[in-house]
Amino acid sequence: MKSITIFLLSLFPFFTHAAEPSTLMPLMAIPGKIALRDDFSKDGPVDRTDWLARQGTRWRIADGVLRGIPSSSEYQAKRSHHKGFEPRASVPKTPSEFIATFSFRFLEGKENAVVPFIEFGHHVCRVKFSTKEGAFILADSETLRVANCSGFKYQPGKWFHVLAELKGEEFVIQFADGSTLYAHHECFAKPNPSGGNGLGVAGPHGGTVEFDNVTIWNVRERYQKAWPEKRTSFPDFTPLPTGKVKKTPTPSKS
Repeated sequence: MKSITIFLLSLFPFFTHAAEPSTLMPLMAIPGKIALRDDFSKDGPVDRTDWLARQGTRWRIADGVLRGIPSSSEYQAKRSHHKGFEPRASVPKTPSEFIATFSFRFLEGKENAVVPFIEFGHHVCRVKFSTKEGAFILADSETLRVANCSGFKYQPGKWFHVLAELKGEEFVIQFADGSTLYAHHECFAKPNPSGGNGLGVAGPHGGTVEFDNVTIWNVRERYQKAWPEKRTSFPDFTPLPTGKVKKTPTPSKS
């Protein structure tokens, strides 16, 4: 109980921004020390040790949020791949097991079969957003769909407030609208061979990503007492092959 009380108190300073999060509580893990915390109140460039821009995309703190846009046309013209058509970034400080709360939104641009998404571990656990299908989780280099949430309503330009937890082979993410996705896969607990790690994002093609009120915790070794029972409340889901062929991992591009 003491850990959860500290968890709630650590959220209070972030409740003053326009992108105000709801007080979602962890379901599975117990929070430990804070690994990263930012409300983006000071305009300027991002610290690369906190947020690592990928594929030449451009990120900056402005207007109280972290904002990402695609790479420049000059950068794109020089590249044969990884051109940065969508704003992409990752958080190297994310622990291998974590609790994370943050607010985000995707603006402008176009959604396609790949983007927009947030992920946890590069090509490990990816939450894909779709105006037609809601939200779903892809695992193991996007070769399997391991959870669906068709009741979730994805709207471009809308702020979404989430709490995500990854511990062992289990992952759960809650949205402030009441939607929750749970998935279990052995790849969640394996070291990521591609070199990318932690919280990551890719926005719409040609669009913009905004983040606010980010806090990431390490977690305790034990689970919450209520978790074994809570786990059984999630619907069973048989993993569905996506048809994507798993490639030999290569170091991720920055």
